[in-house]
Amino acid sequence: MAAGSSFARSPPALLADILPCGGRPLNLSTDAIVFWAVVGARVVVPLGVFRFPLPIMLAALVIDGIDQTIFQTFTHLDLSGYQQYDKALDVYYLSLAYLATFRNWVNRDAFDVSRFLFYYRLVGVVLFEQTQIRAILLIFPNTFEYFFDTYEAIRTRWDPRRLARNLLIGIAAFIWIFIKLPQEWWIHVAELDATDLIKTRIFGVSADASWTDAVANAPWVLPVVAVVVIALVGAAWWVVTHRLPPADHSFTVDADKHQPMVAGEAIDRERRRIAEQVFSVELLEKVVLIGLVSVIFSRMLPGADPAAIDVLIGTGVLVVLNTIVSSLLVRRGDRPHGAIQQFVVTLAMNVGIVLIGGIVLGTLHGVQVEHALVFVLLLSLIVTGYDRYRPLYKARFADGPMPAPAPARADEAAVSR
Repeated sequence: MAAGSSFARSPPALLADILPCGGRPLNLSTDAIVFWAVVGARVVVPLGVFRFPLPIMLAALVIDGIDQTIFQTFTHLDLSGYQQYDKALDVYYLSLAYLATFRNWVNRDAFDVSRFLFYYRLVGVVLFEQTQIRAILLIFPNTFEYFFDTYEAIRTRWDPRRLARNLLIGIAAFIWIFIKLPQEWWIHVAELDATDLIKTRIFGVSADASWTDAVANAPWVLPVVAVVVIALVGAAWWVVTHRLPPADHSFTVDADKHQPMVAGEAIDRERRRIAEQVFSVELLEKVVLIGLVSVIFSRMLPGADPAAIDVLIGTGVLVVLNTIVSSLLVRRGDRPHGAIQQFVVTLAMNVGIVLIGGIVLGTLHGVQVEHALVFVLLLSLIVTGYDRYRPLYKARFADGPMPAPAPARADEAAVSR
């Protein structure tokens, strides 16, 4: 449906109509239901990355890839305003993946590489948002996501503590140069659309034709693709089972299986240490993380164009106040222990601070309040993840990098297969 259609709606306008405010009734349409189903999936699905990193990241990648196709197929939405939501939700799920490395990764070198790749991309996205120069995204490619997926794929059968630093850097360099640079050029510099190319070059139909018409025009494509996929999967399985080193354990995508445990006492000790030193390296990283993410999230606010420095200062104050309150709770022994309880407390604090600040400063009006609350919801999830898993990371590596286990014996490898 054309964006200029009289009944086309933009996501910001749709959000304003859907969320009840000031006595306005809840307005649910087909467009609203589809919109919130997709956005809800993009918010909820990534939360599973802490326990099932690889399948969740692949699912998030797929949802990110098909969301606009779903909107175009099943709604009359004007998608011109969705780009900012899309970028914010991309950063959201990548931030959760980064926090999952605090919880799950046992190779210190891999963690250090992933941290650099994550912040490097985050800085690039912020620079792009400020300049709108698309080539910046080519210079700051999203290597982190594929590096994360590669590590988690290795961990399905092998102990990642065996991965040497040079090998990890080599993996990152390969992904950066041979995968992400061409992809970033294709998407952000050449601005080519893979869907349009597939329809026109392979199926032989126009770019705006439906997929049903495309398949009907070239029915041989799907069987050929199926055969190629089966062949590739079979070849990959043969390489994994016959050419790679013996597996350390049976296949699993559960991060808690075969994971060296960290004593709860050690985690609590690190949590108390962090609480006693409010102004610390942990606080600095949290301010930087939330500040950069917030600059990107701030583009979700309709009718507002806040300066990056104002956002960084505002979120810095929010994070410091949040940390002070959390530290006081830890010192008193009143810290909520469950993840859900911790999130609820964090969300309540952040909503209170934002609403009070908005009222005092007069910076939030009308629909901006609803968008700001969505903004705070996503930030609270990230803050909760950081506060919950940073002490675990510190406790795991308190005595330095974890040593690699002894190589698996041939008979153990045969059982794993």
